Amino acid sequence: MRWWDIDPVLGLEKDLFPEDAWSRGMFWSELAHSRGPEATRHYVVAEEGGRLVGYAGLASAGDLADVQTIAVARDYWGTGLGSRLLTELLRAATAFECAEVMLECRVDNVRAQKLYERFGFEAIGFRRGYYQPGNVDALVMRLTTKPDGGSAAGATSVQGTEING
Repeated sequence: MRWWDIDPVLGLEKDLFPEDAWSRGMFWSELAHSRGPEATRHYVVAEEGGRLVGYAGLASAGDLADVQTIAVARDYWGTGLGSRLLTELLRAATAFECAEVMLECRVDNVRAQKLYERFGFEAIGFRRGYYQPGNVDALVMRLTTKPDGGSAAGATSVQGTEING
C-alpha cells in the first residue's frame, strides 16, 4: 500500500465498516511506519483491472505481530482473496521474526473467524465493547508460529488478482 492507495482504501473501508471505519489519518500514520530499516508495519493492496478489491495490514513489536485490518470487496467474498491477504501478512510476520500473531475480530463476523481458524488461529478471549460506536465485542485470536517459520496454511491463489505491498 502506498499513499496513492489511501482514497480507494477509504472507499472500501467505509463500505465494509461504516460504523467504525478508519480515518485517512490512521492510514497515513500506519504507512509512515511501513518503510525503511526501522519499519514495524506491512500493508498491502489487492487490485484487479486497476480496481482496488482488498487490503490488509500488520503491525509488529518485538516478537509479537498484530493483524490490524483485512478487507475484501463484497463481490470478491468467497474467492480466496482474504486467504491470500492473510498469507501475505503471515509472511511479513515471519520476516519481522514474530513468534505470535494476534488479532481482534468482531464476534458477529463469523466469515472472518472461519478464515482465521483455517490458518490455525485460536480464540483466547474477548474485549467487551471494543468496536465503537456500536459497542460490539471483539474475539481475540492468536496464532503461534511454527518453529520452522511456516504459517498454519499455504498460499491460496486468486486468478487475475495482484497483491501489491
